[in-house]
Amino acid sequence: MKPLKLAVVGGGPSAFYVASRILKLLPDSQNLRVHLFDRLWAPHGLVRYGVAPDHPEVKNCTHKFDQTASDSRFKFFGNVDIGDTAQTIPHAVQLPLSSIFKNYTHVLFATGCTLPTLHAALPPSEHCVSALSLVHWYTQHPNTPTPPPLDKITHVSLIGNGNVSLDVARMLLTNVDVLAKFDVPESVLEVLSRSTVKHVSIFGRRGPLEAAFTMKELREMINLPEASMVPLDPEILVPHPSLTRQQTRVLQLLQKGSKNVPGTTAKTWSLDFFRSPIGLVPPTPATPASQLSLAHTMVDLATQKAVPTGESSTIPTDLVITSLGFHGEPTVQFYDPGLRHLRTLEGRIVTTHGNVLRNAYASGWAATGAKGVLATTMINAYGVADTIIADWKEGGPDGAVEEDFALAENPSLDEPPHEVQKAISEGLVTQYDDWRTVAAAEVARGQELGKERERMGWNEAKAMVKSVS
Repeated sequence: MKPLKLAVVGGGPSAFYVASRILKLLPDSQNLRVHLFDRLWAPHGLVRYGVAPDHPEVKNCTHKFDQTASDSRFKFFGNVDIGDTAQTIPHAVQLPLSSIFKNYTHVLFATGCTLPTLHAALPPSEHCVSALSLVHWYTQHPNTPTPPPLDKITHVSLIGNGNVSLDVARMLLTNVDVLAKFDVPESVLEVLSRSTVKHVSIFGRRGPLEAAFTMKELREMINLPEASMVPLDPEILVPHPSLTRQQTRVLQLLQKGSKNVPGTTAKTWSLDFFRSPIGLVPPTPATPASQLSLAHTMVDLATQKAVPTGESSTIPTDLVITSLGFHGEPTVQFYDPGLRHLRTLEGRIVTTHGNVLRNAYASGWAATGAKGVLATTMINAYGVADTIIADWKEGGPDGAVEEDFALAENPSLDEPPHEVQKAISEGLVTQYDDWRTVAAAEVARGQELGKERERMGWNEAKAMVKSVS
């Protein structure tokens, strides 16, 4: 049988789940290789750079990823940015997509949805930033976003009420002494220690029955030790017989309110339902706070969409943070602007002409859009892995085409593209053993500080790897 040499573009959970499934289902296949490439120098994607620091249990999947990386048929190449678009990580090695097609028999895109969805009425500015920039800041992402000016503000407005929004709110309202034991960099803790934020408003365009957060995230907000929730209007919490069990539980929890009695804490937060932003006026000498204008909304029972009531209001706020989801990068190959992620059919890449591309696949958010949790990603990845194996054994689906993207027939089984080999010799590429060295050092540094780990940036990690090689 011909070799299966799979290039995986992306090194997050979906990529590792696909790799682990293929290697597990083909334990005796010696003509099989799986090479993961990530533009970030560290593996694990959103598990490292997206999961809230105070949720360490979510990161337990990395133990499985470590086991996958122990298979001799697997290789990881970090700090390699694949594609022909603008470089997004300044220090990453650029590798054209054509080099992947020349060196591999199959390719999987597991690139996720890496860009924040913006609001048309709230263009980015020093007064309005995306939640993703906050998440990247407190997880020390290699794109090095600017720290928020937390020592100069008291009121924050979050637009959107999904789990990421609640993560950001929790980070802003939790005492630094509590966060210090988790995977929060010391530089981030220092900024948080100077924070003057007193209130966080969380706006949603629909009501509590349509809220995007999970019960777990809501319960964590309810139980914040040093903040209290502004009580909601009882009229929007009235249950009715057709509610699901989940909706009933949400209403009951919101009716109960926060653990701390309102008015007894220095910090507060609110869930402001039925509000949709329509504009933001920056501060002026006469009005030192920005003015956030909000349309009042209601839920259309026929469509379940938010529609304006004709009323509006304006509130003063110091910083607006938009948390409205994510989408893929529009400039990448096979991106569908209508879907806002890659075009696929049953995990297989579909070209602009509507044809299935032979031996090319996508998994996770790259294929489905930004939805679901890690378990959802795992299920999707396993299904795509099964498809890859079936196509390898059976020759792929009828009608699959190559167009201008023909993959290699019999490439060198173990070698990565020559550009990557050169970059490895120059110390510019992270391999998994390098990551193990850095990860162990991060944990050791964390133990000295009484915390989960203390992270390294690229320059420090590169120097450490060089010193031990």
